[in-house]
Amino acid sequence: MDQALVDELVAAARAARNRAYVPYSHFPVGAALRTRSGRIITGCNVENASYGLTVCAERVAMWKAVSEGETEFEALAVVTADGVSPCGACRQVMAEFAPEMPVFIADLETVALSTTVLDLLPAAFLPDHLEQAAGRA
Repeated sequence: MDQALVDELVAAARAARNRAYVPYSHFPVGAALRTRSGRIITGCNVENASYGLTVCAERVAMWKAVSEGETEFEALAVVTADGVSPCGACRQVMAEFAPEMPVFIADLETVALSTTVLDLLPAAFLPDHLEQAAGRA
């Protein structure tokens, strides 16, 4: 992916991080998703006093994209203060839509890791596994 596009995506994720609602963990995360149509859709983590209802930035961005009619994704950037990798739940949601998608994990100054969804979640459970199982039923 062109470096200018990566930089734009990471900048959008950094900006989204500033909108995170994190009164409990104080751990803001921002994500930015580039769709096949060229749109950038952002998300931030949103916490809840009932911790299990907290939603990660990556899933907010992906669900927001789907709710706006976008289901084909080209790249995702995730920004935390120290460049932490997405959680398992977010990895599974990413694999649902774009297992080959590039993922750029960044801290506040640089991209710490460039990888793909499948590298983050090897042997992912994918939609075609359900289709294969249905064919055997």
